[in-house]
Amino acid sequence: MKKRIWELDALRGLCILCVVFIHLMYDLTDLYGLLHFEYPAVYLFIQQWGGVLFLLISGICVTLGSHCIRRGILVFLCGLVISAVTAGMYFLGMAGNGVIIYFGVLHCLGVCMLLWPLFRKLPNWVLAAIGVILAVTGLLLSRVYLSHNWLMPLGLVSPQFISADYFPLLPHFGFFLLGAFLGRTLYRKQQSLLPKVNPELLPIRFLRLCGKHSLWIYLLHQPIFSGIFWLILSLK
Repeated sequence: MKKRIWELDALRGLCILCVVFIHLMYDLTDLYGLLHFEYPAVYLFIQQWGGVLFLLISGICVTLGSHCIRRGILVFLCGLVISAVTAGMYFLGMAGNGVIIYFGVLHCLGVCMLLWPLFRKLPNWVLAAIGVILAVTGLLLSRVYLSHNWLMPLGLVSPQFISADYFPLLPHFGFFLLGAFLGRTLYRKQQSLLPKVNPELLPIRFLRLCGKHSLWIYLLHQPIFSGIFWLILSLK
């Protein structure tokens, strides 16, 4: 980004902290069985809508920055690393096959960034219209099942498909394009929409810091959790 906009960093930081919370709950209950309780309502809400907010923010940010191809390749490669690690956990007998991430948030975001140059020059209203169409189409397709998983990146899977993290391009690329529309309208001046808020307040600074380093937090928090929980289980 040429000039960082504090509320976008803060919102991205909030999103990554929500991801950490979701994974912590999953690890404690399903993966390691250290606790037994029903997921709270906030967990289900974040699980369902947190990804939408993250893709919207990412779409806004892609209109404010540059090098989207390079960043898209980097993010997608990080997604492949996550897939390899989770597949390794399964094949080493550390977890069931549900732990494998086939097309997670990093895969999706990387592909969205790589596709953005194809849509960059479209008028704003066309961008918004395509975003709505793709989002609605994806939501409708979530109820359609195939006999195979060849179209998994698009959101078309078999009833037996399971993945620890799944962000298909439909509807999520639609949300990404809607975010780009917001970026080219609300943030066309590349300035904060909340100039009277002090971004140096401690809670905001913390969220901004998390937002700036969201990729590293995403990559490292699960290995840290796994190390801690493995240690706890070994001491039992």
